[in-house]
Amino acid sequence: MTQARKEGFYADLGVPDTPVGRFEMVALHLFLALEGLRGAAVPEALSRMLVEAFVIDMDDSLRELGTGDLSVPKKVKRAAAAFYERNLAYRAAIEAADKDLLTGALTEYVYAGVAAAEAGDLAQYVRNAAAVLSRPDAVDALAAGQAFEAVNGAGGEGA
Repeated sequence: MTQARKEGFYADLGVPDTPVGRFEMVALHLFLALEGLRGAAVPEALSRMLVEAFVIDMDDSLRELGTGDLSVPKKVKRAAAAFYERNLAYRAAIEAADKDLLTGALTEYVYAGVAAAEAGDLAQYVRNAAAVLSRPDAVDALAAGQAFEAVNGAGGEGA
């Protein structure tokens, strides 16, 4: 969650600084973390706990935004479904090692289908993180906060 909220994504990479844009960055980083854990020898319960933390965060965020109690479960369910949709698209793009496919998926989801010059830079960031998280020491990199590179640009900041 901390990495997804880095100002550089919004100031330098053009991610919309809106609740939807922030959701997209949380979903993207959750995907990357889960991919890193998928190849590691860790209990499956850890991945499940990360997804549960995501659901709890979505619930809390919706309530903070003033969503009514009766609407929250429906919106959380939609957010979880949206995460799994993105998970499939991002995994397919990374496994295909297709630069344009990943840029297209990020454009569709993160930039809401609007072509953004920064989409290629975000795709490179994702590819770099996926490479780190595919290593045998991925869990150690996540734990040490070294799985994600700095978000660079005019106002970029370190990870």
